[in-house]
Amino acid sequence: MRKVVIAFQILVVAGLVGSLGYIKFAPREETSLHPHAPAGGWPQAGVFGTYDRAALQRGFQVYKQVCSTCHSMKLLSYRNLTDLGFNENEVKAIAADYQVTDGPNDAGDMFQRPGRPSDAFVSPFANDKAARASNNGALPPDLSLIVKARHGGESYVYSLLTGFGQTPAADEKIAAGMNYNPYFPGHQIAMPAPLVDGAVTYADGTNATVEQEARDVAQFLTWAAEPKMEARKQMGVRVILFLVILAVVMYFLKRSIWKKLH
Repeated sequence: MRKVVIAFQILVVAGLVGSLGYIKFAPREETSLHPHAPAGGWPQAGVFGTYDRAALQRGFQVYKQVCSTCHSMKLLSYRNLTDLGFNENEVKAIAADYQVTDGPNDAGDMFQRPGRPSDAFVSPFANDKAARASNNGALPPDLSLIVKARHGGESYVYSLLTGFGQTPAADEKIAAGMNYNPYFPGHQIAMPAPLVDGAVTYADGTNATVEQEARDVAQFLTWAAEPKMEARKQMGVRVILFLVILAVVMYFLKRSIWKKLH
């Protein structure tokens, strides 16, 4: 019976760790400054954190109007935007703004058509070589999983986007064509400051400062990297409650069995 209890205790610990998914084993890229969250933190943080749908929609707007001119998001489809609160007609309208290569047709030719909700996000460049040619040799990374790929996650994205415009130390030499950002590894980044005050006009009337735009797009990219986060957390809470109840039942069962033996 003791072995059963020990095995159950191990199961409980494994369930607590696995269901919450807070341990990350993938190596992360380090920077010299610690990424920081905006004032008030992130609404999706913590065991019971959830996504702010209004912020996600604003973040998508920032990505669409600013970031998508250079950065792709190949792992997302337009139909995924329903998770942000857009209705079916809005998603169809968003997708139709883009031209998608399709075919071949009956003549064997490829052709262009308006996008559909089932289409993946249209990339700004045909391939990596075209992307490098348009960016002085630098390859803008795909943003689908950028929050998972960088140390600090969404806080790194926020810090990087708000970290432009600072003066480098006297001993730091910035190469021609590069921009100083203390949150980027090596402090030199080919991308110029992408955000400015008023870069977008939010449909909900929110004041579009650089900090607000960075906060919103960081939340959108967090959702893009982990769209099932809320479901995972809800399942984790259910699993923990189940394990707690099962632990109580097992405890009283143990007492009952041992009481008869004594």
